[in-house]
Amino acid sequence: MAEKPREIRRKPHRSVDELQNIYEILDAGYVAHLGFNDPESGESTVIPLGYARDGERLLFHGSTGSRLFMALKAGVQVCATVTLLDGLVAARSAFNSSMNYRSVMVFGVTKALEDEEKSEAMKTLTNKLIPGLWEAGRPITPREFAQTMIVELPLDDVTAKERSGGALDHEDAGLDIWAGQIPIITSFRKPITNDDASHVLVPEYIENFGKWGR
Repeated sequence: MAEKPREIRRKPHRSVDELQNIYEILDAGYVAHLGFNDPESGESTVIPLGYARDGERLLFHGSTGSRLFMALKAGVQVCATVTLLDGLVAARSAFNSSMNYRSVMVFGVTKALEDEEKSEAMKTLTNKLIPGLWEAGRPITPREFAQTMIVELPLDDVTAKERSGGALDHEDAGLDIWAGQIPIITSFRKPITNDDASHVLVPEYIENFGKWGR
């Protein structure tokens, strides 16, 4: 069961305390950076991975032949981070310039899923990333199923921060220098069909992809 997010020590005024707001940040992202100490090499490792939130957990997928995913299966302590960059903030000085962002950090131990639980998680992950693909695409083969690992990370220990608005340099407001924010907007573009699929009409679930509100 997800608990209240852990306390923010640096700039606590930017903390996000409501779990529903944290879920909304996670639902808007596609890539998480998963960091841990590789037990085999001893090196600190960070992997960018596609993910999906499923209730009170994050789902990740990778190859069963991956050494790094085998470490995740073994139950190492991890930290997953998701950051959404909403804009650049130009102040009247470099010192006060900043970024507008929403970010979440999740701490915990991953668990590999098996059998029916793994199958349901694969379906959930697929349809969270591209809604409708699981039903419309070719069914996964037993070999592909065996080659794929799905791990979950519970949302039991989370912390989140966000920043919005313009420059906070009121002490320099009298200077004849521009200050403000430069918004960054991520949007979907028109689908591009493979050359070898030119005879197939773009399906509705792809045409309407940008309307799903991710």
